[in-house]
Amino acid sequence: MSGEKHDDISLIKACSNGDHNAFNKIYNKYSGIMYSICLRYMNSHNDAQDALQEGFIKVYNKISSYSFSGSFEGWMKRIFINTSIELIRKKKYHRDIDYLKESEIKMTSKIEIGSMDAKKMIDIIQKLPQGYRTVFNMYVIDGYSHKEISKVLSISESTSKTQLFKARKQLQIKLKGWFE
Repeated sequence: MSGEKHDDISLIKACSNGDHNAFNKIYNKYSGIMYSICLRYMNSHNDAQDALQEGFIKVYNKISSYSFSGSFEGWMKRIFINTSIELIRKKKYHRDIDYLKESEIKMTSKIEIGSMDAKKMIDIIQKLPQGYRTVFNMYVIDGYSHKEISKVLSISESTSKTQLFKARKQLQIKLKGWFE
């Protein structure tokens, strides 16, 4: 077992037993990664901060339910993604969705970002409409299937595919302008 994984196990167990210092160490270790996840989903830095705070409250309250199967970081990422989505729903960011016939949807080619830094890419993704951004993040970055997205967001699979298609199209346009 790697030293880092062993350290996480010790911190998780200590936190489960009410050790606040252990939770502070978990926060310090993972807050940057989790903030970047929240920032991809939310409209602003303030909203991302809210999602980060809510997510860590959930981690703290649920840490004793972590089963030590799979990565702890992966377990936390799911919490932060779901927390971000819940906050989006609460703020009613979802817009009406334009439907396309599924036969009209053709997956666009992979987006090449070349030498663009991550901050610029996040800025571009943040400018997508909320529904497009959420599906794009879930599918492309976080690896959800359209079936999983449809369940989490309470939309049809074809709507998920449509949102992804439109997100990719908008990103291609924005990125084309960036590289010209």
